[in-house]
Amino acid sequence: MAHTGRAARLDLERQSPDLAAKRRSATLGAFFAEFVDMFDIYLPTVILTPALMYFQPAQLSPGLAGILTSLVFATTLVGRPVGAAIFGALADRIGRRKTTIASVSGFGVITLLIAFVPGYTTLGIASYWLLIVLRFLDGICLGGGYTGALPLAMEYSPKHRRGLLGGVILAAFPLAYIVINLVGMASFAIFPLAGPDSPYAVWGWRIPFVLGSLLALALAVYYVRSVSESEIWEASEKKSFPLRNLLKGSTGKSFLQVFTMMTGFWLTQNLVTLYLPTTVLHTFLKLSNTQLTLTLLIAYACLVVSYIGSGILGQRIGRRRFFMILGPSIAIFGSVLLALLVTGTGLSFGMVVLLVCAFSVLVTAPWGVVLPYINERFHTDVRASGFGLGFSVSVIIPSFYAFYLEGLGQFMPYALASIVLLVIGGVLGAVGAAAGPETKDVDFTRST
Repeated sequence: MAHTGRAARLDLERQSPDLAAKRRSATLGAFFAEFVDMFDIYLPTVILTPALMYFQPAQLSPGLAGILTSLVFATTLVGRPVGAAIFGALADRIGRRKTTIASVSGFGVITLLIAFVPGYTTLGIASYWLLIVLRFLDGICLGGGYTGALPLAMEYSPKHRRGLLGGVILAAFPLAYIVINLVGMASFAIFPLAGPDSPYAVWGWRIPFVLGSLLALALAVYYVRSVSESEIWEASEKKSFPLRNLLKGSTGKSFLQVFTMMTGFWLTQNLVTLYLPTTVLHTFLKLSNTQLTLTLLIAYACLVVSYIGSGILGQRIGRRRFFMILGPSIAIFGSVLLALLVTGTGLSFGMVVLLVCAFSVLVTAPWGVVLPYINERFHTDVRASGFGLGFSVSVIIPSFYAFYLEGLGQFMPYALASIVLLVIGGVLGAVGAAAGPETKDVDFTRST
């Protein structure tokens, strides 16, 4: 029977070469949309941070400097959920393709404008505020980039391949991290960084921003020329107020369930992407900059493969079961791995790399499955809004993880506090998944 089903699917694809081409274009577009989105997200972290002195007065207190630095990143964080709400509603009202083109063009232009922001000697502290405002607007457009492109790809994907394609698309995230770090390493090698008047601080950082802008604009052109609108969306009923419909009735319950699950998995994710490199590897284990960069590059290369593997496994055993197994696994086995790292000052560098890779693969495994799962939880008329907000609003509470660590650190060792947060995140993710149904057999062509 399985053989007959595969043969039927192959026959259908042979009869519909145009549909197969549309699927490929939509999937490739979503992959590059995720790549460009994450490339732009990491630009300030990797590229701009060493040059922020160019926008600051010379006699700035460390406390104020820390606040200004955090604002560059916090405004992008705030902008993404706003963008998901705005562009998600647009994607459900006017189409996934048009919305993707508009949002991607927006952050392409804004990223280019950031590349030309003058420094403190030209505009004074206004240069910093201009940078912050542009990053906020950039965050809004970034929040719309994946809100249209990723649901479009899922709606073109046959349901038996949504797991694989979801993992492939989200694998663009670790790949973007690898590329932006390689670009950063090349920039630091070519342009000397030695104070606010050095070549890197004045103009060297601008080149990667121009590159990010060109990538975004190329993506917009690709959608204009090669990607077709979702046929499932075109055949659906268009609601006047998708956001209002998203938050009421059974759909509102679905959103709350997704929000709960994703809050847990964002909390565990932040411990890998933010806490692990800055606190564990740099502060606790005292790795050199070269060792730290090499460790993270190897770990993220593993994630490119593991995301795809997670997508395939989630397709085979079911998304809900995958999350319900993975949540406790993160809480138990992830805690053991994290404990070995935070207490492992005598570990060899090779063992550190091995533990970091194992910890990163385990804790970030949900991301190979969340793309198809969240899209499958919502009707076509609110799918873009549901995916965009379910994916991005849930990041807000976990983003204050540093404050939670400080609070827990009043009652226990600081290193143990991170393990407590990891357990909470894993359990919350599993509980959230358990509250929802299995989705891998959801048919997008039917009203659900």
